[in-house]
Amino acid sequence: MIVNFSIFILSLSIFTSSANAEATLSVSPTTLKRSGDIVNIEWSNIDSPSDLDWLGIYSPPNSSHDHFIGYKFLNVSATWKDGFGSITLPLTNLRSDYTFRIFRWTQSEIDTKHTDHDQNPLPGTKHLLAGSENVTFGNSVDKAEQIHLAFENKPNRMQVTFVAGDGEERFVRYGQAKDMLGNSAAARGIRYDREQMCNAPANTTVGWRDPGWIFHTVMKNLNPAVRNYYQIGSEAKGWSEIYSFISRDMYAQETRAFIFGDMGCATPYNTFIRTQEESKSTVKWILRDIEALGDKPSFVSHIGDISYARGYSWVWDEFFAQIEPIASKVPYHVCIGNHEYDFPAQPWKPDWAASIYGNDGGGECGVPYSLKFNMPGNSSESTGTKAPMTRNLYYSYDAGSVHFLSISTETNFLEGGTQYEFIKQDLESVNRNKTPFVVVQGHRPMYTTSNEVRDTTIRQKMLEHLEPLFVKNEVTLAMWGHVHRYERFCPISNNTCGKQWKGSPVHLVVGMGGQDWQANWAVRPNHPDLPIFPQPEESMYRTGEFGYARLVANKHKLTVSFVGNHDGEVHDTVEMLASGEVISGSKDGTKTSNSAVAPAPAWDVNSGSKDNSESPNVQTVPTSATLVGKSESDGSWVVKGVGLMVMGLVLGFVAGYFTGMKKGSSSRSRWIPVKSEEI
Repeated sequence: MIVNFSIFILSLSIFTSSANAEATLSVSPTTLKRSGDIVNIEWSNIDSPSDLDWLGIYSPPNSSHDHFIGYKFLNVSATWKDGFGSITLPLTNLRSDYTFRIFRWTQSEIDTKHTDHDQNPLPGTKHLLAGSENVTFGNSVDKAEQIHLAFENKPNRMQVTFVAGDGEERFVRYGQAKDMLGNSAAARGIRYDREQMCNAPANTTVGWRDPGWIFHTVMKNLNPAVRNYYQIGSEAKGWSEIYSFISRDMYAQETRAFIFGDMGCATPYNTFIRTQEESKSTVKWILRDIEALGDKPSFVSHIGDISYARGYSWVWDEFFAQIEPIASKVPYHVCIGNHEYDFPAQPWKPDWAASIYGNDGGGECGVPYSLKFNMPGNSSESTGTKAPMTRNLYYSYDAGSVHFLSISTETNFLEGGTQYEFIKQDLESVNRNKTPFVVVQGHRPMYTTSNEVRDTTIRQKMLEHLEPLFVKNEVTLAMWGHVHRYERFCPISNNTCGKQWKGSPVHLVVGMGGQDWQANWAVRPNHPDLPIFPQPEESMYRTGEFGYARLVANKHKLTVSFVGNHDGEVHDTVEMLASGEVISGSKDGTKTSNSAVAPAPAWDVNSGSKDNSESPNVQTVPTSATLVGKSESDGSWVVKGVGLMVMGLVLGFVAGYFTGMKKGSSSRSRWIPVKSEEI
């Protein structure tokens, strides 16, 4: 009897001990080498698991509970209901250690006033269940990361910018062979501080993280059109892997570029703002195209709304880690957008713009943009605050047969201003024998058929002040972002379609790089019946699909093609001939002529000879045909149904959110639906 009672007491003790076991949280490995390395996070002994239990991601480790950089619900693990599970995460080097914490959040604690940028409740931190040891990047915090290239004013040079954990001098050594990096350029670091931010959240403890040291230097005396190898670091801090790029050729006639706006970046966790899962596909397809080019040079132009960090500084780190596979190989050029710059006290805000320029920059006031990028030229303007000068506003460069001009729609572009004079002088000085085509790029569009009414006044000002310069100086093509769609217009000026691009530039909206907030197309006035969103005469092709534009040119022809992210294929094309004619068509066979048909465009260009002896292999069509054969993709019809689906989407999202639906993007061969209406 006594023996049986002892066994009972022992069994009860073991059961009680198991039931009261503390939750555990572990991570491996605890030392990482570079951004993108994977950690495995495991937990156990979670008592009475709830679908609101969540994992907080912290850097630096001493961050307060509500100052996480991101979070994931534990129910993304298949075994979460059993009180244990695991999550794997790639981590970006933020130059400080990481740690992880598990919290219990209850339905009664949901605070609808404490929300993220999408008005989703942020998880509560009252009940800490477990914490992990630190994860460190060790000596790798001092290694060069976030490497990106840019053209310099002189064609035999290339700029390189990167980030490291301390300000000690670094070097770039380079040459035309991996084992002969005989040239060297010193790189000195600069940094910015929280006090230089203009507004929340950038200047708060929630949004601010140490940005590290930003280094910049120039590789000089490069031979034209050859592969150059380079490596970054120092003997004391260690060296990066070896990268390579193709140098510019000032005598080249060929031009190849990838152009898009509003891409942002993806994060492997939820955070205070929406991030852009679709940006990964944009990077993937462009990287495919770059690798297919081999030793042929190209570059990227990202027309504003770059990272969408909006004051949460670690998102810039995530962005540069994501683009480094591209930006370390080809120049990565940018224009300033509202989400890099706009802040309440910005120095140029005329009365008509009071409702246009808000706090879209999240208090960054252009500082990270200005210091993390180095574009050709030297344009700058004062912020009117403690922040350094805003840079990279407007500049130009030649690439093959095309002259590119980048402008700022966020600072003064009106006649009489500094930028206007730069634009005027630049366009008037283009050598059309060398560069027969001129492409202007800026963030907010001059033309769009979206129902984006907030910018109506700024578009009117652009038409009044800038369009006459474009028309007079025969700009070939104007490319814009801001509206998160792809749309191609006829050759147009003064809202009227013309017959040639000479005197009526073609306009393209290419803000479809990754951000999924969408404004609907403009509705049919005074006609509630279908079609709800008619396609105006001047809009030749439009879609809500994500993707990017490829631009290829030689002395005879400039071609732009829209590549859709859902399949990496071309879905629309427009060709502009040096004579002024415009030929357009799309993948479905729709052309702008019912007579001659232009050949399907290839990614490569046909004539690369410096003697200009080859003729373009095209069949021209009457330019009056540019008003015929408009096309609207299936993706746009998805957009048309958004208004009818809003309630269902909201209810579905709420249900999914509170069941911890996995965040992710799957590979789908279909048009990708869009979301809500913010730009």
